[in-house]
Amino acid sequence: MATQIFVNLPVKDLKRSVEFFTKLGYSFNPQFTDENATCMLIGDNIYVMLLVEKFFQTFIDKPIADAKKGSEALVALSHDSRESVNALVEKALAAGGRRYKEPDDKGFMYGWGFEDPDGHIWEHFWMDPSALPPH
Repeated sequence: MATQIFVNLPVKDLKRSVEFFTKLGYSFNPQFTDENATCMLIGDNIYVMLLVEKFFQTFIDKPIADAKKGSEALVALSHDSRESVNALVEKALAAGGRRYKEPDDKGFMYGWGFEDPDGHIWEHFWMDPSALPPH
């Protein structure tokens, strides 16, 4: 079985989060969706569990970080092109996401991101594989 990754994020309003990410083109697995959580499909074997804060708290014994005041993680997703990065971030901004920095163009790598309605940072990037040194 291939390794799967599940990123778990606390959200204040699950319906608002689902509406936001639906506008970006993501879908959700109804088998893992109820009033407490949903499973957002990112790619093969990559999922984001959006959990209402009260439910998220049942998995941890620390306070939930306020992502609008500090960063607990950067969720970074690759793209096939700079244009794809721009298109997704522009959709996010139009859907109510917040711009937190300008695009970062390093030539061989290009990135841009946004904050979702709960303040989680989503970095989207493209990298030219031919510019990577051999390993």
